[in-house]
Amino acid sequence: MDFAISEKTQAVLGMIDEFVEKELIPLEPEFLTKTFRQMLPVLEEKRRMVKKMELWAPNHPVELGGMGLGLVEHGLVSEALGRSPLGHFVFGCQAPDAGNIEILHGHGTPEQKEKFLAPLVNGDIRSCFSMTEVEMPGSNPVMMETTAVKDGDDYIINGQKWYSTAADGSAFSIVMAVTNPDAPRYFQASMIIVPTDNPGFNLVRNIPVMGHTGDDYASHGEVLFQNCRVPQKNLLGQEGAGFVIAQERLGPGRIHHCMRWLGICKRAFDLMCHRAAHRLIAPGKTLATKQLIQSWVAESAAEIQAARLMVLHAAWAMETIGHKAARDEVSFIKFYVAGIMQKVIDRALQVHGGLGMTDDTIIAYFYRHERAARIYDGADEVHKMAVSRRILQSYENRTVR
Repeated sequence: MDFAISEKTQAVLGMIDEFVEKELIPLEPEFLTKTFRQMLPVLEEKRRMVKKMELWAPNHPVELGGMGLGLVEHGLVSEALGRSPLGHFVFGCQAPDAGNIEILHGHGTPEQKEKFLAPLVNGDIRSCFSMTEVEMPGSNPVMMETTAVKDGDDYIINGQKWYSTAADGSAFSIVMAVTNPDAPRYFQASMIIVPTDNPGFNLVRNIPVMGHTGDDYASHGEVLFQNCRVPQKNLLGQEGAGFVIAQERLGPGRIHHCMRWLGICKRAFDLMCHRAAHRLIAPGKTLATKQLIQSWVAESAAEIQAARLMVLHAAWAMETIGHKAARDEVSFIKFYVAGIMQKVIDRALQVHGGLGMTDDTIIAYFYRHERAARIYDGADEVHKMAVSRRILQSYENRTVR
């Protein structure tokens, strides 16, 4: 693997770092005290600035209006944007839109692309992704109760979904529903586009997460589909291909998440070190003089670097040998980086003491909202189990001396 970064990428990263530092981080105190809708006017202004700088939608193809960066390059960009919770939204590469754009680009019909993809890439509308169900295990996506039954030229969808991120204010949802119940288990479900103003699409609530309900983009919706009728032309890809398409979406998405988490690690680490270097605990002595704090700093620096190299290698493997062959590398980073991020955030909060518990810094926000990293897109335990099973199977017919 070549670790060299092109001059163009270095220039892009420099511009993004400066933008995040000067334009986004100063907005965070306001972001922590206002609703997301109240923040939208200033965020849309920042988005227009990003477009003028030609840094919009870094991970999307040039023909769609993006920068066309590869997975490794976008990983580096995502790391830079992850330093602020506003970064990805302002640069037009936020989840779940980023994954939905990939699905529409790869599997959408010309009509679907014109109606949904073009405005989504341009940031004119938002979308959500409805797969996780209330009563079904999220770690087993082939277990699903939501159904889409054919009726004439339509599907009638019934079911309950939750953690449909950003459903509040989105224009459409990509819904995973069982269309072929008698098919083999991995070919029972399909993906269907459902406009959110469609009768039968009901946003029940924004789910409170660690005491924060959220609104607009910064929310997680519970959605009830009640005899929701949509035309069969809203089907994405082939009927029964929902699981396969979901796996295509989740592989790169996990790398995007991990690089964003590394940005969070870097921000928390910087805040921790600055606090330690300046917090007086006795005349002439700061927290940084304590051996325990020095140990936390050294361990955090090493762990972040190890996680970063693992993620870059996984992104490189995805681009060179494909998702299936790189599935172990993707599972490694999913549980390892999430754990490191949680550890670094916790240390940063501890070093800040009582201040760390407040919203006077961004640390408490990260602590609340990023704990879920060890659950979504496959719980840590599921990834560990899958990787260990494949590793142990490889030893069944081997002789080791």
